Formats: sequence, C-alpha cells, structure tokens
Amino acid sequence: MESSDNNHKSAHGRAAGRALDSGKLPADLLRRCLASIPHDDPRVMLWPAVGEDAAAIEFGERVLVAKTDPITFAADLIGWYAVNINANDVITCGAEPRWFMATVLLPEGAQESAAEDIFDQILRACADLGVALVGGHTEVTPQVARPVVVGCMLGETDRRHLVTTAGARVGDALLLTKGVAVEGTALLAREAAAELRARGVGEETLRAARELLFSPGISVVPEARLLLELGCVTAMHDPTEGGLATGLEELAAASGQGLTVDEGEIFVLPQCSEICAALDLNPLGLIASGALLAAVTPDRVTDALERVTRAGVHAAAIGEVGPPEEGLTVRSPGGTRPLPRFPRDEVARYFASPEPAPKGGRRR
Repeated sequence: MESSDNNHKSAHGRAAGRALDSGKLPADLLRRCLASIPHDDPRVMLWPAVGEDAAAIEFGERVLVAKTDPITFAADLIGWYAVNINANDVITCGAEPRWFMATVLLPEGAQESAAEDIFDQILRACADLGVALVGGHTEVTPQVARPVVVGCMLGETDRRHLVTTAGARVGDALLLTKGVAVEGTALLAREAAAELRARGVGEETLRAARELLFSPGISVVPEARLLLELGCVTAMHDPTEGGLATGLEELAAASGQGLTVDEGEIFVLPQCSEICAALDLNPLGLIASGALLAAVTPDRVTDALERVTRAGVHAAAIGEVGPPEEGLTVRSPGGTRPLPRFPRDEVARYFASPEPAPKGGRRR
C-alpha cells in the first residue's frame, strides 16, 4: 500500500526505504544503483559491478586502471592508509600503481601540523611504492568532525594482463596471503586501545597489533606482483570492509560462481583472535586489507605458494571455486555450513555501539 505521507518519498519520488548503517552500501542497493549506468563507451573494459573495485579504460594497447576510495575509520596514519588501500585495488587488476591524487578534508580548528602530517604520510607511502603524487584538493570544512582522505590511484597495464574479480573459474584454487585481519586488528589497537586494556588485552598484544600495518603490512602489492609474474592468476581481490567473508562473497558474485573454503586453512593472526575475543567480534567480518585473495589455476598452486612464501609472505590454499549451484560454503571437522555474511563490517559495528561495555561485559 502506498503511503500518503510525502516525507517518506525521496526527491525522485521513490520510497525512502530502510535507514542505512555506516559502511558499505548493502549489495542489493548497490546493484540497483549500478544497474542504471549506461554501458555505452566501447573503451571502458571494466565497468562498475559488485565485487569489482576499479575501472579499466583502453588506451590502445595500454589500459588505464583507476581506483578511488576514502579512509573514514582511521584517524592515525590516514594519509598512509589512503595510498596503500587504493594501490591494492589497482594491483589486483593486474596494473602497476603509478599516479596518486588525494582530497584531504580537515575539520574546523585542525592544526597546521595535521595537514603537514597527512602530506608527509602520503609522500612516504608513494615513495615506498614508486608512485607519483600528481594532484588533489585540500579543504577545511565544518562538514567533517575528523580528517577524511579520499584517494584516487591510477595505474597501467596492457590488455593481455588485465585481471578482474569476475575471472575466477570452476576448479581454480583460492589462495590467501598473510591471514586475517591485518587492517582491522591494527585499527582497533590504535583507535580502541583504552577499552581493550580495560578488557584485559595486554600492552605486548597492543604493540604487536599496531605494528601489523607495517609487518606483515597492509600493502598486497609485493605478493600480487609475484603472482602476476607467474601468469597463473584468473582473479584477485583485496578483502576490505566486511572482511574475508565479504571478499569471498564479492569474488563469487563478480565471477558468477560458487566456492568452498576450509576453515582450518584460514590463518587468523593471534593478535586478531585476542582482540576480537575481547570485543566480541568475528575475525572473518573484520576489515581485512593486507590479505590478498587470489584465484589461481589448479596446476600452478604449488608454484604460486612457493613463490610467495619464499618472499617471506605467509600464504595458504584455503579452498576452491565451484559451480554456482553449490553456493558459498565453509568446510570444518563438524561438517559443511554456509559462509557467514556480514552486512556491516565488524569494525563499523563496534564503533557504532553507543557505549563501551564494562570489563567482562558485552558491547552491542
């Protein structure tokens, strides 16, 4: 039944629908929004889709890969995050990150040193990756309560080496590097240290968790380069918001396939296990930048794992791609169950909770 209350209609006459939580748009809403994009430019090789995190545009034999992503959860090292997170999504398309732009929004009253620190972080991260900072925008605005950086990374490859999340095929093995959840664990250790201490998490764990940003690090560029050189990758994805579980779901959605993962093969970092247990969070739904999810041809799994591990990066085969009718499942000694779904990242859920719980309690 239609409502007669115009307050329930948008400016375009649509029903207002459900209120949105912080974090990514729900996949069904995103699909509806993306469905209205006309695909009428023949030079666009990769259009927006659920599970695809960058665009690809043909320039003769070369392909420009473009990615934009904001950093909104973190306050500490926000400029450094912005470069690395955007570079990850470019390299997972088979392109080398080359040029970076940033929109930096600062709240009113921010100190000059805050702007200088963010620029230093951006320049340091660009230098580490061999990327040039080529432009952007800076602004002080009352519309933000804390710094926000929106990054845009441009990279290039050739037509033969473009990789998409949609490329996974039945029988491919699923590889995961580093484990979960590098970014989410480090972020919580940096932004929620007081509550974690109150819940009994020790200083040694907090220090180690903070350092996960650098060791093993949130950049997947080094291991992605190694896999691309082997020529055995059919799809790559950088599991970010919603964690590994959402990254797997996005890979399956983009490729139109099913998948099965072995619970015992998923490496959960010890600091992640302790911090998630303290805050009643699920590691599989925790923002997981730093882990590379790759589908590789089954005949090259051993070569791929050896190449990555010889470089000092943890890697494991965690499952395989199957036909779509098999769905998304997790194998464990207790049997097979559906892959858990996280409509909202566990970090976002934690920070949206109204009040910290007392030690020994639960935060909702």
